Amino acid sequence: MLKKVSTLILRRGIKTSHSTWSNKDLFFKVHPSVSQALAENKPVVALESTIITHGMPYPHNLSTANEVEAIVQSEGATPATVGVIQGKIHVGLSPGDLEHLAQCRNALKVSRRDLPYVISKGLSGGTTVSATMIAAHRVGIPVFVTGGIGGVHRDGHNSLDISADLTELGRTPIAVVSAGIKSILDIGRTLEFLETQGVCVATYGMTKSFPAFFSPLSGFSSAYHVCNPSEAAGLIASSLSLGLQNGVLIAVPIPEEHAAAGQHLEEAIQAAVTEASSKCVIGKDVTPFILQKVNELTQGKSLQANLQNEIHRLTLESVFYLIQFGQTNPGSVCQSFGGVGRNIADSLSRLGEAPLFISATGCDANSDAVFNYCKHMNTSGVARLEGHNTATYCVVISESGELSFGLGDMDIHQHITENYVSQFEKQVSSAALVCLDGNIPVSTINYICSLAKKHNINVWYEPTDVERASKPFLTDAWKYLSYSSPNMAELCNMNKTLGIATPDVLPTSLSEILHVAVSLSRPLLEHLHCLVVTLGSNGVLLCGEHSADSVNLQLRKQKKKRQLCAVHYPALNVSPEETVNVSGAGDSFAGALIAGIIQGKDTDNCVRMGLLAAKMSLASPHPISPMLSVDSVDPTKLKQMNWPTPSFFWIDKGVLL
Repeated sequence: MLKKVSTLILRRGIKTSHSTWSNKDLFFKVHPSVSQALAENKPVVALESTIITHGMPYPHNLSTANEVEAIVQSEGATPATVGVIQGKIHVGLSPGDLEHLAQCRNALKVSRRDLPYVISKGLSGGTTVSATMIAAHRVGIPVFVTGGIGGVHRDGHNSLDISADLTELGRTPIAVVSAGIKSILDIGRTLEFLETQGVCVATYGMTKSFPAFFSPLSGFSSAYHVCNPSEAAGLIASSLSLGLQNGVLIAVPIPEEHAAAGQHLEEAIQAAVTEASSKCVIGKDVTPFILQKVNELTQGKSLQANLQNEIHRLTLESVFYLIQFGQTNPGSVCQSFGGVGRNIADSLSRLGEAPLFISATGCDANSDAVFNYCKHMNTSGVARLEGHNTATYCVVISESGELSFGLGDMDIHQHITENYVSQFEKQVSSAALVCLDGNIPVSTINYICSLAKKHNINVWYEPTDVERASKPFLTDAWKYLSYSSPNMAELCNMNKTLGIATPDVLPTSLSEILHVAVSLSRPLLEHLHCLVVTLGSNGVLLCGEHSADSVNLQLRKQKKKRQLCAVHYPALNVSPEETVNVSGAGDSFAGALIAGIIQGKDTDNCVRMGLLAAKMSLASPHPISPMLSVDSVDPTKLKQMNWPTPSFFWIDKGVLL
């Protein structure tokens, strides 16, 4: 269930926020499997750890944690169990970390309130719902699963003992899937408190009956219910898309066959509550005390229900089909051939170059069509894999030519492995320039960058999208890139991954956009030769080495002392009536710009080639216009062209090595 939840949320482009975590964060440690999955836009499911440290005895706690993670992994998603170990918030735990928390006798129960103290003292603990939500939101995980959330304690209207889970749901935009509210709590007052916090609560099933963790029935109702995966999808999509800055709670009842006898459990709970009161157990110690006592009174039946709750929510059928249509929509349909790497290789091939295109496809009808269309390209580096699907992207384009939404089957990209690409090491090592797109695995990017370091190769990184932009910056691989062509959002994510502060909101005026783009480019130019920041309708900003009153775009032979500058080129005018499709303009620009660089043209002519190619793409239903040719983008043959005047800026007067 959660794999499909996360996958479809990612495909829709719905996020809680852009991740504010970086690999230099002093307080967070993100497991490599989690950071790689996030960078590759793969589904990640957050899991809490108080079930390990305080919810079950050893070894039941460890076996349950392992089983839950195994279920997540078996469905193709990456589990991200959150815990605090020796003063660091871990997002994603190794087997050793899980074992440590499962056996740690002095582990604390860590909520929002406790995080500063536990971190400052270097202590360990299991994260509650609130602390797990904070960590998940911080690193960009939008879906979190837990057993039962905290709530208003019995007699809470007098004691004011109210779980921080509730206020966290009111201020952190995460989709929380749970078995409801713990049956030891005052469920009615908890639901009222959630309403006050603005949290949308819905039961997953045919009724609004709100589950009581151990039992499908609590005697209370949710405000809403979602009957099927599509309805659940719509609810979560709306909640995360509206920018309301609060979570949504989906309550999933435990299956009837695993629910403990309601009356028997209720009697045990009442007895446990009475004993807790008589022994003056208060605050956050109440829940684990009552759970343990209920487990004793029911001879383990509540523990079994707890286990089943943890497992059931992860084995439900698919939940969230984020796009649902109730009718056929009229429109025109055409097939074109895309993919960032393919587009750039296509562009270069039409402009007189003969790049080797290294990729992978399935062995299916779609790959037959691709190879037939790409006969003008050198596709000898493309593997055709039996039993796999060729990457396919279904996109709906609005009347204005803008992307409305897309659905992609891109798993084949994970087979463009380091091992496969190493077959072409000789060609890569001797190339004038190697272009990488962000769809390939992190390990393959790192491998190419290691060759760049060894053989002094110029490498161009095309980020593809905001999340994939961070891939080379997860390690020192980025230091061996020569060029990159991010947009503003991608440039921000590159900086964030390096631990560099970025604006919360991107500016809208051109002068402010250029100022921010220059500021964010400066740290990357410590190692990169040139940044080509694409600004959409505002044109393009080149940042790099100063040469002849412009930015030196020519291939770098070795790193040297240099002064930095930036040049802004406005976009060419394209009317709305001329715009057919915007999806390939950036790739067309990059391909033509690279062609100009390889051909040794000056900076103005390189950029003008790119702008002309982008304009042709906008007017074509294909990402790369079939009409693209050397003559069509030759600025010297357009004598009547009124080129916009570029603007020059010094980045700083310092000299970089």
